[in-house]
Amino acid sequence: MNKTMQQNATGTIDTSEVLKKVRRMEIVTRRFVNDIMAGEYHRVFKGRGMEFEEVREYHQGDDIRTIDWNVTARTGVPHVKHYREERELTVMLMVDASSSGKFGTTRWQKEELATELCAVLAFSAIENNDRVGLLIFTDQIEKFIPPKKGRRHVLRVIRELIAFRPTHRRTNLTVALDYINNILTRKSVVFLISDFLAGDMRSALAITNKHHDLIAVTITDPREEQLPPAGIIEFEDAETGELVILDTSSFGTRSTFEDSATHDRQELMGLLRSLNIDHIALSTSRDYAIPLMRFFRERARRF
Repeated sequence: MNKTMQQNATGTIDTSEVLKKVRRMEIVTRRFVNDIMAGEYHRVFKGRGMEFEEVREYHQGDDIRTIDWNVTARTGVPHVKHYREERELTVMLMVDASSSGKFGTTRWQKEELATELCAVLAFSAIENNDRVGLLIFTDQIEKFIPPKKGRRHVLRVIRELIAFRPTHRRTNLTVALDYINNILTRKSVVFLISDFLAGDMRSALAITNKHHDLIAVTITDPREEQLPPAGIIEFEDAETGELVILDTSSFGTRSTFEDSATHDRQELMGLLRSLNIDHIALSTSRDYAIPLMRFFRERARRF
């Protein structure tokens, strides 16, 4: 839906264009949240549990297991403990802004899809009175916005994602996860949105998932998994600048490329399964609505 931000002659971001994009994204994603996501988010993320509210007199129909025997004995009148759901959650959006996110050959670039997904999740969160925070990272911490509530705050998060330009090119998921583990003192819902083209991350993922509800969102492009027979092509690694020349007219070259991509994908899926980390797989070539709703409905059945 969204095209890469245009810069003016001085190299600075056009603020009016950013605001237009923010407004358009709010309209599109709010419609999705209201029409399709209604109730799904709340069913899946129910809060931290039940919080004690008061002791009151027993009413017919109250669960006898909630009787407060100490107060009942002291007053001579049956009393029960009353609880309410501790609803408020913190939702942290962790977004990989490394240079590989600027890649896209079909409907979106990966970074554009990540931004729209974040808008959907953020608006879903504030509809349930939850707090939303944002961490943008590469191989460094690029931007951190502390969790807050409200529409204005969500619009700021979207604005930052649209206009942000990272200072580094590479990816280091461990740096980002370590930062989150240090900064978030209470259990939170953490969406880690990345193409996961990174090195060893097992330990950092395991630690984060132990302390938080970690959900991995992978964003891929079809051309990262399968090459077209287009002859000799020079490829540049967006993060390292390394150049590779491949003869894509060769079936063997295409097959080797596809096998390598399949191996990497299966290895990542195996890692996430072994750590019991929930996963949402998105592609720049497809609408995100179906895999997102599938995730929420499958998770709702488990909890």
